[in-house]
Amino acid sequence: MKAIVKTSRTRGASYRDVEVPVINKDELLIRVTAASISPADLAIYNSGGPGFATPTLPFVFGQEFCGEVVEIGSLAKGFDKGDFVSVESHIFCGVCGQCRNDQRHICQNLRVIGQDVPGGLAEYAAIPARCAWKHTDDSLKDIGAVMVPFGSSVHAVLAEDLVGRAVLISGCTPQGLFAAGIARAGGAKRVIALDASAYRRKLALKMGADTAIDSSAPDCLAKVMRASGPEGVDAVIEMSGHAKAVSLGLKALRPGGRFVAFGLPVTNLSLDYAGDIVKRGLRLEGIAGREIFRSWYKMESLLKSGAVNPRPAITHTFPMKDFKKAFALINSKEQKCGKVILTP
Repeated sequence: MKAIVKTSRTRGASYRDVEVPVINKDELLIRVTAASISPADLAIYNSGGPGFATPTLPFVFGQEFCGEVVEIGSLAKGFDKGDFVSVESHIFCGVCGQCRNDQRHICQNLRVIGQDVPGGLAEYAAIPARCAWKHTDDSLKDIGAVMVPFGSSVHAVLAEDLVGRAVLISGCTPQGLFAAGIARAGGAKRVIALDASAYRRKLALKMGADTAIDSSAPDCLAKVMRASGPEGVDAVIEMSGHAKAVSLGLKALRPGGRFVAFGLPVTNLSLDYAGDIVKRGLRLEGIAGREIFRSWYKMESLLKSGAVNPRPAITHTFPMKDFKKAFALINSKEQKCGKVILTP
């Protein structure tokens, strides 16, 4: 089969022939129909990034993908050949304390498809059957590759009731764009998006944001406060991981508000822990992936009801053989893209 393969610890990857995976008894073989480029994929391609390290090379990466079941292991129950599935990238053990307390997304023995084991930037992929989400019809087939990032945004936004709240989406990454639509569907009274890219600010408005503010503007905080009201926003969904964005988000948050930490900083941050968090009674919540599979049920309901349409955030599709163009687009300083899809 053809696959996008990391062959060295330098920047880039290659498109080459590799063996079709041989599945274990508890696995499914998927014929990949589409994959989206994740932040982890970008970090692997660029040979760097917080928390990401490729295993033994050569390595097929890719965390976000969907496809058709073509082979079923003897212990994999509940699937038939031809089933269309999206893939949960987090492989949970099922026996640790977190898994047994319905916290599989932060499993103590967590492994990640496309990071710890071969992934889906290929024509075929082997996945644990427990990580396959079977679709009941074809209504979401065109967006099956973005279920993982969309689910992370669902978890980040809907971890708390937002009805009647003012929400700041800090960073219009694809997950930030999804978050704008989810916050709108969740009943937020005002959704404020923040990003330096004019292109992505326009996408945020299409996704449901009321206001999109340039994060590089010197009066950015003042504009956020004018948009939210004098007390500040009720919740900050921080998707960028940038130090300045984190600092601004904490200052824009009203006392007693909720700060959702999703974006990964490149370096350790310096915070006024007492002044910005403790004395203001803020609630700080870290988001790691999606609740498995609670977030999946939520996102399926949001998508099938039409409450959220993620398609405006999906801006480009390339054949896998043109992957270098796709990665170059995402890496460009202009950031004139949202979610980028690759198809075999």
